[in-house]
Amino acid sequence: MLYIDKEGYIDAERIILKMFKNIERGQMDAVNGIVVHQTDSTTASSTFNSYQTEGATGAHFLIDKDGTIYQTASLLKVTWHVGRMQSRCFLTKKCEPTELNKVAELEKSWRNSDKIHKIEKVKKFPDRFPSNADSIGIEIVGKSSKVKNEKTGKMESIYESVNDQQNDSLKWLIKELVSTLNVSMSEIYRHPEIGRKTATEESTAKW
Repeated sequence: MLYIDKEGYIDAERIILKMFKNIERGQMDAVNGIVVHQTDSTTASSTFNSYQTEGATGAHFLIDKDGTIYQTASLLKVTWHVGRMQSRCFLTKKCEPTELNKVAELEKSWRNSDKIHKIEKVKKFPDRFPSNADSIGIEIVGKSSKVKNEKTGKMESIYESVNDQQNDSLKWLIKELVSTLNVSMSEIYRHPEIGRKTATEESTAKW
């Protein structure tokens, strides 16, 4: 298990503290899930630079190309890393018929993603996915590139593979967080599974 001090900082040999107050958005009262991301950048330093800008968004951890783990925000603080949520009951087909039909209609256009997010935001966990308010975010350094889909002819964003060192660190970190924070392994997600993100983001991440 991890030792977490009263400020929400971890004291562990494998974790380097590199905190950015700029990405912390208020008190987090409960942790119900963990969401894994890729940075869409080639280096950790470029992400750290972005964390210093006004209005920056970020996550609680960042895993560099060599497997180095940085804690970048307090575990007691909310960070904006999930963004717009998808409908949990719609994806699991467990909505009441009225809501199922409503969300199905909204899903016909990507322009309605904000409306779906607002529906989800007022729900209590576990009726919704873990959100900004109750989840830990882990960023993995990795860049996307535009690749032409031969079938559709459209350009698509394809993320580079998560390497072995990054996956080793991710497995260790998730194992420790799950044990320390009492998070269910069933509540750990790749960002596109619960948010509106590119499907290939962290598709090669393993835990």
